[in-house]
Amino acid sequence: MTFEMGETLVQFGHRVTIVTGFPSYNVEALPAQYRGRRLCDEEMAGMRVLRMAVPNTSRGSKVKRGLGHLMVAPLYALRALAVQDVDLVYTISPPLPMALSAWATARRLGVSYCLGVQDLFPQSAIDLGFMRNQAVIRSFEALERFAYRKAGAVTVHSNGNREHVVSKCDDPARVHVLPNWVDTEFIRPGERMNPFRQSAGLNGEFAVVFAGTMGWSQGLGVVVEAARQLAAEPGLVFLLVGDGADRANVESMSSGLPNVRFLPMQAKERYPSVLAAADACLVTLRPEVATPVVPSKLLTIMAAGRPVLASMPLAGDAPRIIKESGAGIACEAGDPRGLADAVLHLKNNSDVASHMAQNGRSFVVKHYSREPCVRRFERVFEDTAGKLQ
Repeated sequence: MTFEMGETLVQFGHRVTIVTGFPSYNVEALPAQYRGRRLCDEEMAGMRVLRMAVPNTSRGSKVKRGLGHLMVAPLYALRALAVQDVDLVYTISPPLPMALSAWATARRLGVSYCLGVQDLFPQSAIDLGFMRNQAVIRSFEALERFAYRKAGAVTVHSNGNREHVVSKCDDPARVHVLPNWVDTEFIRPGERMNPFRQSAGLNGEFAVVFAGTMGWSQGLGVVVEAARQLAAEPGLVFLLVGDGADRANVESMSSGLPNVRFLPMQAKERYPSVLAAADACLVTLRPEVATPVVPSKLLTIMAAGRPVLASMPLAGDAPRIIKESGAGIACEAGDPRGLADAVLHLKNNSDVASHMAQNGRSFVVKHYSREPCVRRFERVFEDTAGKLQ
């Protein structure tokens, strides 16, 4: 999404510089052009991209990944010393320490910084049980309040997230609800019987597809248990496409189930074909995810014109989007029987599934298309530039 935002801002006539590391997230091997390098300055889609080698902890333990988040923030601030002429500094949280790097960079340059909150940290880690030490919790909550107070603007992607940020912020007027978007030109309804479906060995089966990161937060165990309850249902396949810290565990849980298959993470250009090959697509979150998350895959599924099967806490913002749009069925998180029943309902009622698919596509085009959403960010950025905190 950061790439798409920068690319679109360039198309709007802005000059964009990105500070980041070498590709590592869900990448099996470092691309050849970056091997053996510590720094790289390149151009992508009209943006200047300043890269540097940083520790890759994406496949490590939770503690190791957390330490990695702490380590990369100051490294990015050092890499940003190569940036001298900008009007605004923008970063995303989590990782929350990036807010400190963005604030320090903005102070050096004499400009304001804007914080884009994608997940409510540390609250999400507390809810999931990853963070229990009270001293650590208080430290991160203090950093969170500092990050919000020092930002010229804070953006969140849903009203539920805004309520949390406002409770920690001394100026609610600086907290803006700007939804994440989906590229509705790149992801469109496509042919079900496409080359990807054929390569996956799918014929006439009703394919329930999960595509994306397989982490602990996704709670894919509920999918495995739903598949177990439906193992005797003919013509039904659960296809899990992607990678992540929890994939090996999910594969182990599904051992021996004839209706569960796995494929590795696919290149971005193949993603529309993955969604198009599905008869229904999954969005899952663990019951412990109490913060109002709106997974980006929800919008891409809707853009692809496929019905949504969601298993997540029903008090969140994502189930509200599903209900308002009529794009699918949302089941309570951790309820495999409810998910299994929803799968059967769509499998046995193709007209219902088709209607949901059409609803989702229409809703996303109207409310979450890329260009109008980035325009809203542009207005916030322009209003915030020069407002030092």
